[in-house]
Amino acid sequence: MELTNDVIKAQRERCAVINSFKPVVGAHSEFLLRVHSGLMPRVQSAVAKIQSCSPLRPTLAVILGSGFHHVLRELSVSARLPYKSLPGFPKPSVAGHTGELFVGKLGGTPVIVLSGRSHFYEGHSLERITFAVRVLAAYGIRDLLLTNAAGGINKKFRVGDFMLLSDHINFMGDHPLRGANLGGATRFVDLTEAYDRGLNKLTLAAARKVKIKLQRGVYLAVSGPSYETPAEVRAFARLGADAVGMSTVPEVIVARQLGLRVAALSCITNLAAGISAKPLSHAEVLETAAKVQPIGAKLIAQFAKLYGQDQ
Repeated sequence: MELTNDVIKAQRERCAVINSFKPVVGAHSEFLLRVHSGLMPRVQSAVAKIQSCSPLRPTLAVILGSGFHHVLRELSVSARLPYKSLPGFPKPSVAGHTGELFVGKLGGTPVIVLSGRSHFYEGHSLERITFAVRVLAAYGIRDLLLTNAAGGINKKFRVGDFMLLSDHINFMGDHPLRGANLGGATRFVDLTEAYDRGLNKLTLAAARKVKIKLQRGVYLAVSGPSYETPAEVRAFARLGADAVGMSTVPEVIVARQLGLRVAALSCITNLAAGISAKPLSHAEVLETAAKVQPIGAKLIAQFAKLYGQDQ
């Protein structure tokens, strides 16, 4: 068949149309990159705001969950910033999470303390939930102590106990490193030792100093907000979980991606479904947290003191 000028023109137009289409995956990746392109400017802006509010330059940060806010009474405050004044920080909407960042000294050691966190079940993306961790790393934080309220699965645990996390299970149905790679750090993070041995030893030493019995165990994270069913709790126990909660794990993963050393504490504020003889409620969590807050505060203040001596 002879290729006339009209045929050649038609073929070229067809090729141009075909080439104008992009694969779905590529288009999605470009969309994600556009969404994430504003991340680093927000991180840098938040870092600048924190640096300008205090001459202290801590290398230790603490994120306070339910049951640990009494720590603020032990803190010598240099600066206080509400999350709403920090670019990119979501404001928590759950009772017991105030949403403020403090710079000060705890046990004589310079620290940044984040009072409260946002949760996946509030409707935030995991990128937004872990934004504060990226800010802390960019600021110069090297070590991070995370705290939370959890339901006890291990039958040896009692309400009011504190548990040092030895490992975790991510059952949230999502992952904070999914999607576009942020900041150039590897997304294939080794979590063989997600919780640092040195910081764990320091936490155990702090517990001995203040005469607190510290349980150790595996924390399983779920998305929430509903509490688990008894069947789920039995399944989690078979998987090796000692406690269950709705936070912390995404922050740990991002912190490890960024090279931070991590330790984490759970306050066992209730026994999980099927173990507890009464219905579960957030009111029970807050009630238990209020009772044990002074103990948790002593533990964390002593940890910060030993951390400062160890530097």
